[in-house]
Amino acid sequence: MTDRAIRLTRFARSFRAATEIVDLPSRAPGPGEIAVRNHWCGVNAIFDTQIARNAVDYVTITLPSFTGVESIGRIEAVGAEVENFTIGDAVATVRFGGGYRQANIGPASQFIAVPGPEPEWLALASTGVSALLALDHVGQAKPGETVAVSAAAGGLGHLIVQLAKIRGCHVVAVCGGPDKTALANSLGADRVIDYRRESVADILNAEFKDGLDVAIDTVGGAIFDAFLDNIAVHGRLVAGGAATDLEDRPEQVTAPRIVHKLYYKAASVRGFMNGRLTEHWPAAREKLFALHAAGRITVAFDEPGFKGLNGVYDAVERLLSGHSIGKVLVDLRG
Repeated sequence: MTDRAIRLTRFARSFRAATEIVDLPSRAPGPGEIAVRNHWCGVNAIFDTQIARNAVDYVTITLPSFTGVESIGRIEAVGAEVENFTIGDAVATVRFGGGYRQANIGPASQFIAVPGPEPEWLALASTGVSALLALDHVGQAKPGETVAVSAAAGGLGHLIVQLAKIRGCHVVAVCGGPDKTALANSLGADRVIDYRRESVADILNAEFKDGLDVAIDTVGGAIFDAFLDNIAVHGRLVAGGAATDLEDRPEQVTAPRIVHKLYYKAASVRGFMNGRLTEHWPAAREKLFALHAAGRITVAFDEPGFKGLNGVYDAVERLLSGHSIGKVLVDLRG
């Protein structure tokens, strides 16, 4: 018996060029291990591309290496000395190398119990945790504050919008195109800015001058600058990524140092890296699962139905295209 997985075999400019699908011999779990049949995997295209280029400085890659981070499924076998899981339990993992594969075997400590193998629980256990910690732990959003979110119709952004509304914040959502703005509006955003037809900087200067208490940005470039220019007194600009810098070296900007925009407002720019906050993941998952079970938060998924490991490549490229809406997943069943 064999199972298939996507393996990084070389470093290249794209995920597709750097990897291949391989057959792996099946084995029984050893002591302390469980064997999981994956149902779904989550796609993180920028991370995948940077891994393919060996450009993630906090991950040491030894070739060959397995890929993908997020997956969910059911336990097929349990090794000796495993006490907290049984066959048939639904579990998820957010460990590098456990995502893009049909079957997953590893220490039970690398898996978390989830209510079921449905994709919503995977999205909440991974991207949802990032959204909650970016807003609460790093951004420290408070009721009544104004929160701006870039890529607000994406997998991360659409969850931040909902969590900020639940917190009682006034939400400014930045996204591009009618479908994405429709999603942001449906989730309760108070002001939606379509950057494809409007100037984010002009609107923020006119309507939210020095009024952003929290701004969460994963795009960088002009949107980051517009958020920074309009950060409020004691405001917090959370940098969770810079998608605009993926293809080339980071943009070189000649301008006054940002200290001049922060000092007199007692404001701050804060880096958000979910992998640096692992001790907060369990509590965040518990809160998110409860919110979803109560019907207070929903998960939007990108419409194209990507299936099988070959579908991972199309899903990565779909996400990089900027056309995806909501969380991008791949169906690994069958």
